Amino acid sequence: MLAPANEKALKPLTMASLIDSIQRLGLYYHFELEIEEVLQQIYKNYVENSILSLNEDLHSLALLFRLLRQQGYHILPDIFKKFKDEQGNFKESLTNDVEGMLSLYEASHLRINGEDILDEALAFTTSHLKLVSTKLSPSFYAKVSNSLKRSLRKNLHRLVARHYISAYEEEPSHEKALLLFAKLDFNMLQKQHQKELGDISKYVVEKFGFGKKVAFRTE
Repeated sequence: MLAPANEKALKPLTMASLIDSIQRLGLYYHFELEIEEVLQQIYKNYVENSILSLNEDLHSLALLFRLLRQQGYHILPDIFKKFKDEQGNFKESLTNDVEGMLSLYEASHLRINGEDILDEALAFTTSHLKLVSTKLSPSFYAKVSNSLKRSLRKNLHRLVARHYISAYEEEPSHEKALLLFAKLDFNMLQKQHQKELGDISKYVVEKFGFGKKVAFRTE
């Protein structure tokens, strides 16, 4: 599903968007090898050749940065310098690109000590996303609101999947097969976890006698 026929066929943003959807839908563990292969090709073809930041917009760059860094690839946040003005601040025009702002917000959570530009990016995107969130469509508002409450970096995969499945279904360009796969996978894991929880509960009751009548002797 993920691997392109050849390296020339690799379109960074297209593949990155697909990987992002797969991860948010909780399906990443089905495609770990394919995801690594694609990101490796993107890193080799674009990052190592220093051509990643030439034409990409904010959303594309931030998404690629986050996916590569969380996968362990060495990528510097200097690629975001082109979005700053002459005073060294992030351009106010970026606030019109809510999708790009959200992607930069998520990317900034992978910062390490000393990366001032990502500290600035976090403060910039957080304040502006809070201002515009109420003006968004219901599905995109939910996406932004959930991210502001807890970023992908700090969230639980299954909680992300539960929220994102509904949001993804509202996207006009969503992949129907991927959406169906995500729903089936989520329901299957939920049933599996319920069974495991029932087994553990039964074990605890039998082991410690919870739920049984206990006779207390008074002196």
